[in-house]
Amino acid sequence: MGEIKTSFVNVAKRSPGVLYEPVQKNEKQRIAVLVMHSDEDYLLWPTGPELAKRGYTVLNANVMNKEGIIFSQIDKMQSVKAAVEYLRSLPQVEKIILMGHSGGGTLMSAYQAVAENGPQVFQGPEKIYPYPSNEKLPPADGIMLLDSNWGNAVMQLLSLDPAVEDEKSGMLINEDLNLFNPINGFDKNGSTYTDEFIHHFQKSQSIRNIYILEYALSRLMKIESGEGNYIDDEPLIIPGSAQGFFNNKLYAQDIRLMSRTQKPHLLIHPDGSMTEEIIHSLRQPENPHSLTNSFWEGARFLSVKTYLNSYAVRTADDYGFDESHMWGVEWESTYNCPPGNVVHIEVPTLVMGMTAGWEFLASETIYDMAGSKDKTIAFVEGATHKFTPATYIEKVPGEFGDTMKTIHDYVDEWLSAGRF
Repeated sequence: MGEIKTSFVNVAKRSPGVLYEPVQKNEKQRIAVLVMHSDEDYLLWPTGPELAKRGYTVLNANVMNKEGIIFSQIDKMQSVKAAVEYLRSLPQVEKIILMGHSGGGTLMSAYQAVAENGPQVFQGPEKIYPYPSNEKLPPADGIMLLDSNWGNAVMQLLSLDPAVEDEKSGMLINEDLNLFNPINGFDKNGSTYTDEFIHHFQKSQSIRNIYILEYALSRLMKIESGEGNYIDDEPLIIPGSAQGFFNNKLYAQDIRLMSRTQKPHLLIHPDGSMTEEIIHSLRQPENPHSLTNSFWEGARFLSVKTYLNSYAVRTADDYGFDESHMWGVEWESTYNCPPGNVVHIEVPTLVMGMTAGWEFLASETIYDMAGSKDKTIAFVEGATHKFTPATYIEKVPGEFGDTMKTIHDYVDEWLSAGRF
């Protein structure tokens, strides 16, 4: 692999970027990859240098940010737009591919859906909060969702503690729904809940989700009619719902849940060989402590509008999930879930899942719902959510090889296969 050079650039106001380029000119550098996350600092995310070493032009950029302010998905998409326009301005760039990892899958899939179809794609009556802009966005030529999760809205749902009895407190807990109660099947070394408890937990999770959504919509009506507590927005604090894997409930403790794909897919092994098989998760039990009683670690503090336009999703009465799939989620009720967004995307689509990651099963749903006629799915054996090898579960040192190389070698193969 070749040498690379890096340059710091200002993509837009409050949106910094790092441009990774190969030193040696080559045919691949006409393909530019844009790497962004919906919330995190991704300037040093390894896809930048890894793909630049393989000859590509790569821009790692951050969404607009200002300390103490949570920007809405709409504001974040303006950062993507600015980054796409920046890459289009580079003389060597002919094609642009979006790359969304984890929560970045939400942002990138929403952006591309609007760019391909116009803002009206997210302005129908089925949307909780119709897309509030009529601005056209410049489309990319392809999209890669590498270990994308279910979307910011569904990860919020999966973090929601149904044991909370008072929406103003994280201290009052219904023990019948407390997944950290040993009576319910909790074990810090690996929980095994009964089917009855799982069903009760998931149904109650949906009920609480619906209550919070309806409350937020009622407050929005008050705000818009001039009867709110402020003229433009209101704070919304949700106990026991902080988004992020360390707050995910149920499937993080009982690893039988979300543990395998429904159908066989391509599995890339450490030695580079590939097989078609049902993909099984290698993750271990995590999150052994409840954070619901913590304000800073367990509560979610948003505004009413930010919740509705970035983190809300509708669920049906039969919402739930088992070892191989999720049901009862209205994916297209929001533009914050990749499965609903990719329905509207026609450019070539690559979906990859990491078998030692905690969100790998979302890849199958995203792939199944993708609208592109040129779509590819693959899983990487032993790779964590952050692309590194899961050394902590290796039976022998080096069992999973160099997963960082394995992932980006496959991405390189997909990008250079002639479709662009």
